[in-house]
Order: sequence, then C-alpha cells, then structure tokens
Amino acid sequence: MELDLIEIAPQADPPVVKIFNFQKFRYEESKKEKSAKKGSSEGGLKELWLSPRIAEHDLRVRINRALEFLKEGYKVKLTVKFRGREMTHRELGYKVLDEAFAILGDHAEAENEPKFEGRSLSVVIIKSRPAKQPEKTEARKKQPEAV
Repeated sequence: MELDLIEIAPQADPPVVKIFNFQKFRYEESKKEKSAKKGSSEGGLKELWLSPRIAEHDLRVRINRALEFLKEGYKVKLTVKFRGREMTHRELGYKVLDEAFAILGDHAEAENEPKFEGRSLSVVIIKSRPAKQPEKTEARKKQPEAV
C-alpha cells in the first residue's frame, strides 16, 4: 500500500502512531503552521509616514489611524520623511512629532526617543499602560477602621 507509520504522540503510553502517506502528512502540517501564523498579528509593526509640512487635518487623520492600529495590538512607527532642502530644518520634524503626541494624549506613549535614520526621523509608539488609580488607595486610608 506504500503507506508510512507515523508516530503522533511518542510520550503517550503506549505511543500513538498513524498509518499515513508521509508526504501528505508533512504537507498538511505545513498548511496548519501557515494558517496559525496568519491569525497571529499580535506584536506586529505598522509604519505611518508624515511630512515636516503636514497639514493639521492630515496629521489628525494619520494619528486616528495609528490609534486604530494600537487598539488592534500593533506597535506603530511614526516616520517624518525629509525631502530635498527640508533637512536643513530638522526642528520641524520634532515639532510634527510633538503635535502628534499632543493629539495622542494618554492613549499612547513612545517606546524610545525619536532618532534620525538617514533622511527620516522615526519613533515607535505603543499603547499606554493604564496608570494605577491612586484615588482608590487614598479612599481606603480615609475610611475609619472598624474597631
């Protein structure tokens, strides 16, 4: 019949085996691995390009898109691309990133400091972790202790 004996669970007692065509088994296993990889987008990185002369509305649209990516579990890389003589005014790139962080507010935080990579200024942002609420602990302290 030209089939192979494939060991499925070697640690079981007795070991579990299957009579199967080995090539077909390998193919099905690789398909399972590929489909598992497709579903796991957690921890990916999305990049959004900005310009040092970006308009306020365009910046808000890009930041809203970044917030959507953050909610889906991605990290977002904001990149300010400089063209031509724009490199002489690098401070405009930092200003754009400052405006972006002002729009993001408490929803996101920088993973590291902005840095230049060639002709672009980049920073990776992540979803901000919720801060512990100190109000609850203070409320506990204010409550009189039962004696």
